[in-house]
Amino acid sequence: MSLLQTRRRFLTTLSLAGAAGLLRAPPSPAAEGALETTTVRIAKEPVICLAPLYVTEELLRAEGFTDIRYLPYPAGLNADAIARGEADFSTIEAAWLLQHIDGGLPLVIVAGVHVGCYELFAQQGIHRIRELKGKRVAVEEGLALFSLIAAQVGLDASADFDRVTDNAVNALELFARSEIDAYLAFPPHPQELRARGFSNILIRTAEDRPWSQYFCCLLFGNRDYVRNHPVATKRAMRAILKAADLCANQPALAARRLVDRGFTARYDYALQTLSDVPYDRWREYDPEDTIRFYALRLHEVGLIKATPQQIIAENTDWRFFNELKRELKT
Repeated sequence: MSLLQTRRRFLTTLSLAGAAGLLRAPPSPAAEGALETTTVRIAKEPVICLAPLYVTEELLRAEGFTDIRYLPYPAGLNADAIARGEADFSTIEAAWLLQHIDGGLPLVIVAGVHVGCYELFAQQGIHRIRELKGKRVAVEEGLALFSLIAAQVGLDASADFDRVTDNAVNALELFARSEIDAYLAFPPHPQELRARGFSNILIRTAEDRPWSQYFCCLLFGNRDYVRNHPVATKRAMRAILKAADLCANQPALAARRLVDRGFTARYDYALQTLSDVPYDRWREYDPEDTIRFYALRLHEVGLIKATPQQIIAENTDWRFFNELKRELKT
């Protein structure tokens, strides 16, 4: 590592530690009890909109964790890793997570983290989702979400589109070469497409109803970890939610941290992502409403069998989230 890189990392860490102080110190151990474990393992995916997980290390250390591990997994596989006990926490898109839970994975949803990050791009001349019927559409790790978007306008995602779902296909480049008609993407690909001049966006889930009215990504954990380590769970959650505030209030600092820690290579796309995604709404939204919204619609289109009530009763724990909403009011 060069001297410049070392200095930059030192200054970023120093600034982040200062920001952590501004976001309040945690209550004393006496108020909550001692940590049952000082280890926390976070399942890491190559998805930069999950930034609060990745800029939280200093905040976790301030909560008393000394063994903080980021374990890399391909996109879409973090839930399986947590179910197997290989990691303790991660975040994932709500519809995708509910499908995993419906499949029997022992996961517990504990909080909502941020609102929408998906954008549906279409070639020029296409103005409505219904106009995509029969056309080539690529979906990036959001097939369940796309199914719900299609169902909202009376279309069947499995029958009414020529879907490009092969993960080996570079959907962004296919779209850029006009070889596909639409592309549902999440960061940093929407930021890259807009930087390359593509501006025909049919849906931005951060802005367009009904998607913008609910959490996009939910924080979840391994059932045994949450059950056996309640103090550690709350303290890890507090660090992650403070990190969400940091992403919202100091996006440039958080973006630099993502680059310096090797979570992404492009500072400009990271900064644009952190500026685009509403990380500051976690206090305002109710994750239980999110589960009802997505579970009901997934059930209606046949993607899950469980009812919203079953998932809420068996796979959620809001104790700590409700406490932290009260603690972290500003």
